[in-house]
Order: sequence, then structure tokens, then C-alpha cells
Amino acid sequence: MYSGLLIILLPLIVGYFIPVKRPTLLHLVNNLLSWMVYVILFIMGVSLAFLDNLSANLLMIFKYTAFFFVCILAVNLLALWLLERRKPWKTKHHQEVLPSRLHMALDSLRLCFVVVAGFLLGLTQWHWLTYASQASEAALIFLLLLVGAQLGNSSLTLRQIVLNRRGMLVASVGAIASLGGGMIAALCLGLPLKTGLAMASGYGWYSLSGIVLTDSFGPVIGSAAFFNDLARELCAIMLIPTLVRSNRSSALGLCGATSMDFTLPVLQRSGGLDMVPAAVVHGFLLSLLAPVLMAVFSS
Repeated sequence: MYSGLLIILLPLIVGYFIPVKRPTLLHLVNNLLSWMVYVILFIMGVSLAFLDNLSANLLMIFKYTAFFFVCILAVNLLALWLLERRKPWKTKHHQEVLPSRLHMALDSLRLCFVVVAGFLLGLTQWHWLTYASQASEAALIFLLLLVGAQLGNSSLTLRQIVLNRRGMLVASVGAIASLGGGMIAALCLGLPLKTGLAMASGYGWYSLSGIVLTDSFGPVIGSAAFFNDLARELCAIMLIPTLVRSNRSSALGLCGATSMDFTLPVLQRSGGLDMVPAAVVHGFLLSLLAPVLMAVFSS
């Protein structure tokens, strides 16, 4: 149990306290982080190809993905709708011209092609590909080190986080609701509750959830976690402009950890500049919480 926690938390903590003052170095960290996502997803695809009884397992991945996505989405939307009713988030902002949602969706789907490419290579069953699990662990440690450095050198201070009550509130409600949805999905599928909680702890961070859960539960659960979180991001991109008109909390909460980066432009143009601080705080908190919860529930 503790070794799994250590593998995830130690590089994250070490990276968090590494000072990266020069903008060029921070830019390098961000670029390396982007490339590591592709490397990890490629390795995950390779691991998937080594599954026994492949066709049955692919159907299981689809089934798990569908159940978890629907349950987590439904519970999130319900909880955030109730939050909006109790504490309305009002604004006078009018939507700006939105970035191409099709283009953003295609960017996300490109990640699927990386997994497929790894899967196709894995089908060759070359001997050296059997080391994919060791490679994924090394890649995960490096990824978490970079993530820690990125979070530790962000412009957010503790005071800014505490002062932005809406970002904290939506993050708290969304985090708990996702875990509830994961538990419901696990019960429906006959999976252990810890597996359901681990699946729900990705909060849209598909690159991390995919590889962490692959290491802990195997390629089936890991792949389902990846596709579940990727589907969440795609859903957020499509629904934000509609949701933000009537339920700003739902629009933000649906983004999960991606609200501080990938979905931030859509949130800003749909919800206005006053939504940006809450979105950054929301994404920052979930980005810190996701690896910790996945480590706990995967151990």
C-alpha cells in the first residue's frame, strides 16, 4: 500500500518544491509535460495489446467507460445544479465569439490515436515491448515530477485560493459528487468500491488516471479510466456554452481538473473574465487532489 502512495506522492512533492524561476525553464517544463502525455498514452496502448482474451476485454473497457461516464456526469450535474440553486452565481457577461469547439474536440481525440498507435505496435508482440509496464512506471514518476514543478511554480498563492470561495466550493462539490458517481457505477458493475472511487478520482485528468490505474488495476481499468476522463473533457467542451447561461457552477464543475488549462479558453469566452479566477482555483485544487486520491484508492 505505502509503496504505491510513495511512487505517486514523492515525485509530486519533490517537483512542487523545485524552484523554476526562469520563464524559459518553465516553458520547457510545460513542453515536456505535453510530450510525456503522449509517451504515457502510447505505452498504455502497448500494454493493452498484451491482454489475454483481447476482444472480450475491449468490450469490457467500453462497458466500464460508459457506466462510469454516465454515473459520474449525472451525479455531478445534479449536485452542481443544487449548488447553483442554493448559491446562485450571477453575472452580466455576454458570451464572446467562442474558439472552435470542433478543433478542440479533435485535439482531444488525437490522444485516442496515440493510444491506438501504441496498441497496433503492441499487436506485433515484439519481445522488447514486454517491458512496457516498467517503462510506464518510470514515465509516471517523471510526469508527476513535472506536474509538481508546474503546480509549485504557478502564480497562485494560498491567499488567492482561500479568497476565491466559488472556485473552492465548486471543486469541493464536484470532487465529492464524482466519488459518489464512481461508487454508484462500481455497485452497478459489481466492482469493488475502491476501484470505483479510484476511477472517479481522475477528475478529467486522463493522462494521469490512465497510467496510474493501469499500474494498479491493469490495462482494462486503466483504459476505461482514460476514456472516461477524455469523454468528460469532450463533453465539457461541447456543453459549457449552453450550461453557462443558466448554471455557471455546472459549466465549471464539469471541466474537472482541466478548468485551469485546456477548457479555460471556453470558460473565459462563455462566462467572462470573472469566471477565470474561479476556474484556475478549481482546476488547481482538483489537480492536487487527483493524484493523492488515486494513490489512496489504488493502494
